[in-house]
Amino acid sequence: MLAVDKVSIEYGARSLFKDLSFTVRAKERWSLAGPNGAGKSTLMKIIAGIEQADRGRITKAKQTTVGYLPQEGVHHKGTTVFEEVEKAFDDVKQLQDELAEVESQLETADPQSDAYGDLLEVFGDIQLRLEHHDISKMKPRIATVLGGLGFKEKDFGRQTGEFSGGWQMRIAMAKLLLQEPSVLLLDEPTNHLDIETVQWLEQWLRQYGGAMILISHDRSMLDNLTNRTLAFENGGVEQYSGNYSFYLREREARKEQTLRAYSNQQKEIEKAEKLINRFRAKASKAKMVQSRIKQLDKIERIEIEDEAATVDFRFPQPERSGQTVVKFENLEKHYGTNKVIDGFNFAIERGDKIAIVGVNGAGKSTFSRIAAGTEEATGGTRTEGHNVSIAYFSQTHADELDPDKTVLETMEGNVTKQAAGNLRTLLGAFLFRGDDVFKKVSVLSGGERGRLALARMLLQPANFLILDEPTNHLDLHSQEVLQKALLDYTGAYAIVSHNRSFLDPVVTKVLEFIPNQPPKVYYGNVSAYLEKKHADIEAAKARHGGSARSNAKTAESSGGGNRKEQRRLEAQAREARNAKLKPLKTEFETIESEISQFEEEKEKLTNKLADPEFFKQGEASAAAMKRFSEIEALLETRYSKWEDLSTKIEKLESN
Repeated sequence: MLAVDKVSIEYGARSLFKDLSFTVRAKERWSLAGPNGAGKSTLMKIIAGIEQADRGRITKAKQTTVGYLPQEGVHHKGTTVFEEVEKAFDDVKQLQDELAEVESQLETADPQSDAYGDLLEVFGDIQLRLEHHDISKMKPRIATVLGGLGFKEKDFGRQTGEFSGGWQMRIAMAKLLLQEPSVLLLDEPTNHLDIETVQWLEQWLRQYGGAMILISHDRSMLDNLTNRTLAFENGGVEQYSGNYSFYLREREARKEQTLRAYSNQQKEIEKAEKLINRFRAKASKAKMVQSRIKQLDKIERIEIEDEAATVDFRFPQPERSGQTVVKFENLEKHYGTNKVIDGFNFAIERGDKIAIVGVNGAGKSTFSRIAAGTEEATGGTRTEGHNVSIAYFSQTHADELDPDKTVLETMEGNVTKQAAGNLRTLLGAFLFRGDDVFKKVSVLSGGERGRLALARMLLQPANFLILDEPTNHLDLHSQEVLQKALLDYTGAYAIVSHNRSFLDPVVTKVLEFIPNQPPKVYYGNVSAYLEKKHADIEAAKARHGGSARSNAKTAESSGGGNRKEQRRLEAQAREARNAKLKPLKTEFETIESEISQFEEEKEKLTNKLADPEFFKQGEASAAAMKRFSEIEALLETRYSKWEDLSTKIEKLESN
């Protein structure tokens, strides 16, 4: 479907990746893994055609379509939500108009003429394409996708310009899902979603018929949706035939294999160098010594990447608080007539590890601010327990940093003696490495300021932490650092997040906020909460006997003419079309199969040739190198043929 061929990207002296090649086949699910700044989003933009590679190319079959969802920056205005999302079907509406025009021409054309035969072919092609898109289900599908992404029916008629950035991204996502491109590119699609919407999106993508390339910091989503991984690390890119967890296991196995090969190579080099040094001064051995020196020069040295120092950040351990940390009685919070919280009674106890979840707008962040004491409740009481100290992280904290201070100075102004020695280590865990610590806050991106604000807050020795979406700008490694610190932390904490894989190991209680209902408490982690909620929904369905199911069926359209005659015309059109397309598609499939076989053989040879021991096999290693060159030439011709056939098929289909 789509091939990345020897693509390279460089910024000055820094290379993100070189000669990257891989092929995305039908229904494959790829994840791009690695730290922030490694080049994942750049590669995705190159595939989408938004940026250009310094070298290499992206090739795809002409009938292959690519759809791209960026992390942010999409804005809509001038239409209602429903009208904007309906644009996903613009091509279908055009096909309907074309079909009506062809039908009109068929009525007046001479059935014995060549023009009539050409019209039949066009008619059959349009019919086939329309069969894939059931236009009668267009509006229900739009409503289903918008509902799944959190829009209420009353939102469908609202102007798109009324919605915030996060909701703008949901509108863009709805259009993309309904367009159903051959290859779907998603860059951090869950950043602006709540946990229920993430669940819905994951279910939708499981059933998706096309291929997909996904960037996400949600490990659960990566494991559940992907079956191939491209790992960006140490200036290179490695391919793994499995999901994210498979990649982590396989990476360790590859490291061990490389270390063994490195150790064996070092022994051979040391042995050769000893022999050279021993006989260098003897004229009778000069020829042998020169031969060994040449052999050493030809060896491709195995290099071991320096492992980054293990980050072991710990929270400053706080003083012990009383048993009750914060107690809420008849808590109310109203914004005009909107009752976000109404008569809520709840107590946070010492040692509580709470996840706060719920759909956007249900009151999660509002409750967090009231709990932190930064926002007043409309009614009821909030009572802090004995010796309670609170540290609160919200997204707005990033905007409160002093723009004239450097990253390091920002941290130094908030540090305790206990944590002073760990400043650079902590900043490294949150992706501020090397000279990054001397950057002014004013030049940092929004994501960088968010990470700095979080790192700064973590230095405070509080015994109650409130974290509102702390993982939005953290890569998976930084999330692990924060997880480990939370597991060792002796105080209480409450975390607003939609990231299940981050929350599951660190929480034991879930507080769910539901619009127009009292919040509910579930015991266990987020996975247990989701299972319990799903069981409750299924039980409710069983009690109501499935009454929500609709028995309505969509009537078939007659097309405005004699149905029997129309079917005959459709059959003729398909037969004529298939007669021309079938041999081309057969050859196209053969070429794809050959490319797959050659790529597999090339990968096996690459692994062999990377092993220094293999070169001791003489004729076998020489034959392998010769075959490697042959395969590269064969692949080049197959790629050209593949592209040529794609063009022919597309031209015939769109005649």
